Amino acid sequence: MQPNDSGLKLKTARTLKWNTIDKFSSQVLYAVTGIVLANVVSKEEFGIVGAILVFQAFASLFVDSGFSTALIQRKNPTDADYSTVFWFNLGMSIMLYVVLWFFAPWIDGIFHAEGRLIPLSRVMFLTFILNSTAIVQTNRLMKQMTVKMIAISNVIGLVVSGIVGIWLALCGYGAWAIVWQSIVLAAMKSSILWLTSSWRPRCFFSMSSLRSIFSVGVGVMASSFLNTVFQNIYSFIIGAHYNLVQLGNYSQADKWSKMGVMSLSQVFTASFLPLLSAKQDDKQEYARMIAKTNRFTGYITFFSMGLLVVSSTQIFHIFFGTKWDSAVLMFQLLALRGIFTIVTSLYNNYIIACGASRKYVYSEIVKDLSTVLAIVVTIPFGITWLVAGQVFAGVVYYFYALYLVGKVTGYSRWALVKGVMPYVVLTAVALTPAVMLSYAVTNAWLLFIMQVCVAGGVYLLANKLFKSKIQEDVLEYAFGGIRRRLRKSTN
Repeated sequence: MQPNDSGLKLKTARTLKWNTIDKFSSQVLYAVTGIVLANVVSKEEFGIVGAILVFQAFASLFVDSGFSTALIQRKNPTDADYSTVFWFNLGMSIMLYVVLWFFAPWIDGIFHAEGRLIPLSRVMFLTFILNSTAIVQTNRLMKQMTVKMIAISNVIGLVVSGIVGIWLALCGYGAWAIVWQSIVLAAMKSSILWLTSSWRPRCFFSMSSLRSIFSVGVGVMASSFLNTVFQNIYSFIIGAHYNLVQLGNYSQADKWSKMGVMSLSQVFTASFLPLLSAKQDDKQEYARMIAKTNRFTGYITFFSMGLLVVSSTQIFHIFFGTKWDSAVLMFQLLALRGIFTIVTSLYNNYIIACGASRKYVYSEIVKDLSTVLAIVVTIPFGITWLVAGQVFAGVVYYFYALYLVGKVTGYSRWALVKGVMPYVVLTAVALTPAVMLSYAVTNAWLLFIMQVCVAGGVYLLANKLFKSKIQEDVLEYAFGGIRRRLRKSTN
């Protein structure tokens, strides 16, 4: 191994470590706050906030416009590039806030909220102005693969905002507790990144710099727009076609399933995209990285998401009692769809790292068309079937993304499938006793602990018996440092 390769491997491992710490500690803190809010705030108030989040997702998308991803994909972005994207993002966020401030009554009318959405949305939409100020700071750290401060800012922000949200909820502020939690979180994260970073935007805007990253940025933007449309179309349909209580149920199922799905997806994207982009011109090395990241993703994703599906009823009963039982089946379906979301997001990394952002748009179009078809077919049969249609759309999108990766990168499609199939089989083996336990144990806490221990033990043992190199690498990195420190302390 060359010295540069060794350094890059260590840097990648550290990036992966801090991204993992960031995402999973963030999800733990989100969960703590979310559990309190879910027990205190009513279903209808959750539905009101869910309606606001539909429009906030689009506004946040236009603020970033895909240019930040283009900066990560670019080999050597200049200070002019960073400054230009910063001012563009900030300007877009202010303009969109003004537009949505005037559109708040119209949004309220769509969801029949009787005026309750207007003040809530006008405050909630301030978050994307605050978030816009941190986008470039975050992406510079991701590009440099020094993401420790991103993790720290997220954790501190979540602790402070969680305290604020819980206090307001317990004081009876309802939906306002969720809104102010979001405001405080965005403000804290941005403030910490600015206080700890030496980078400051220069006072100019370069159209030539903007044009130079436009080709990748506009492709990511178009793809993200389509993705956002169809991620939020279900909330829009449920809130407008059914009622806010049903939207509250769906929002809870969607929120908790996304905590696992987006954590894994974001860890893999933040850790692997800069690495893949750095090797995009070395076809042999690029293919080797595809093979390894594909196996690593399969090793983590199938078991963790499968266990989430199997133990979902116990998780809901432990934290919420029976209040959200009507959301459990939707949660299971969304978690199942999440497996395809995580894998295809990795495939999209392969495409973006090659600079083929237009191909990425085509894949989103295929996913969206399959989603529309699923909605048309399932909407007459109720919300459960409507959510089940998302699984169908995820399967269709997976096969097209698989085809597209092979076409763009030249890497064997069969090799991608074969690389993860052992983990699909081993996950099924490991989860079988976990499912059987649910017929013998009724206590939610005891059953959940037994399922995690039994399934986890079987999965680790099965991978060891089949000599999984990925598992060896994961365990070596996780525990190798501890062993080295123990040996040093005894010498």
